[in-house]
Amino acid sequence: MKLTLVGAGPGDPDLITLKAIKALQAADVVMYDALVAPELLDYCKPAALKVYVGKRKGAYSCMQEDINPLIVHYARQYGHVVRLKGGDPFVFGRGYEEADYASQHGLDVAIVPGISSSYSVPASAGVPLTNRGVSESFWVVTGTTKDGQLSRDMQLAAQSSATVIVLMGMHQLAKIVALYESIGKAELPVVIIQNGTTPDERMVAGRVSTIQEQVQTEGIGNPAVIVLGEVAGLPVAGWHKQVHELALPTQA
Repeated sequence: MKLTLVGAGPGDPDLITLKAIKALQAADVVMYDALVAPELLDYCKPAALKVYVGKRKGAYSCMQEDINPLIVHYARQYGHVVRLKGGDPFVFGRGYEEADYASQHGLDVAIVPGISSSYSVPASAGVPLTNRGVSESFWVVTGTTKDGQLSRDMQLAAQSSATVIVLMGMHQLAKIVALYESIGKAELPVVIIQNGTTPDERMVAGRVSTIQEQVQTEGIGNPAVIVLGEVAGLPVAGWHKQVHELALPTQA
């Protein structure tokens, strides 16, 4: 009986690791989340059981309290369960909770890290998180705590000179804007990227003082990554779009 927690990456199905593909090919059961590219399931062997357990705000297919025992159930019944999670399972993915529960119930546990959307989505859009003379560090903060409030870490992050990346934060955008304006950072550059690394990627760039109106005008929503900091004001050239056109050569 085994659980392998696998990071699926930020959305582009090509941004998955070779080790993750090998895990999918070996799985007897794959339990996958809402933000996982459907094409990744093509790596599964034909007999593998595929179970959707997606969780999105306001649209829950399966609660976390149900997922944990389901992992154990499928592992005992079939053998090897791969839990396929968007991004990296240990970056706001509740991966540790699932791994710990499985281990306590007698499963062997392995972890396959994934490419986190926190840095890969801005990079794909041509936005660096650090740049010499502009930003020396970055914070990654969740926009959604377990009690539904804005993380208290945002208070500290906003006061620093670091780039701040907010995941799962669109429904808290008004509070984020109010926080930055209250400390005199109304003109700080902001970039918001929806559906990053995918063909449906959309991006708005502005200032703290203007970003809410821009989001409303452009219809930007979840899933999105919010980037606040001077790096968000750097000019973005057309070269960043070329990454979406790359393709691996076909094998002979």
